[in-house]
Amino acid sequence: MRHTGTVSLTSRKLTGLLADDNRRRVVAAMILGAAELDEIVSIAAIRERDAVVSLERLTQAGLVEVADDGSYLLLEQAFQAAARAEAHPSPASQFPDRPPKQQKVLDRAFRDGRLIRLPVKHTHRLVVLDELVQRFEPGEKYTERQVNALLSASDIDVATLRRNLVDHGMLDRADGSYWRSGGTFAIE
Repeated sequence: MRHTGTVSLTSRKLTGLLADDNRRRVVAAMILGAAELDEIVSIAAIRERDAVVSLERLTQAGLVEVADDGSYLLLEQAFQAAARAEAHPSPASQFPDRPPKQQKVLDRAFRDGRLIRLPVKHTHRLVVLDELVQRFEPGEKYTERQVNALLSASDIDVATLRRNLVDHGMLDRADGSYWRSGGTFAIE
């Protein structure tokens, strides 16, 4: 896949990006499953040139990724990351369902759902990394850009977070794909 670099989309940037009717139509077509240019043009009901211009802008902004085969992938995780970044202030502890010691570590590391510091102490770092890996669905594969989008709601460099998750066995990587390989799992 062709990468245009790591771009962190805020809700303000997303709103601006989707203010254009053609770009909204292209995104809607992709949400409905279109991945090829001709499919996008057909579903979005716009001219091919307008679709190309919109796709170029969406790719530059980091909302769309171009696969090696020329198809397009909408990075839907960017919407989730932007929403998390804009979440309302949380109660006294942002992690009320966690044991008190974990609450304390997580409350120091996160502010309003955003990671603001990565602990130095190994046991505390593992608690924070476990919280981050919860953003990844078990059994699902992710591109590097998708991983970056899920980790972008952070003041920490996403490459550092990605490397820490891999080094601590919470994410695995092969052939350009990442998948969840560790962390705690809820038993239902």
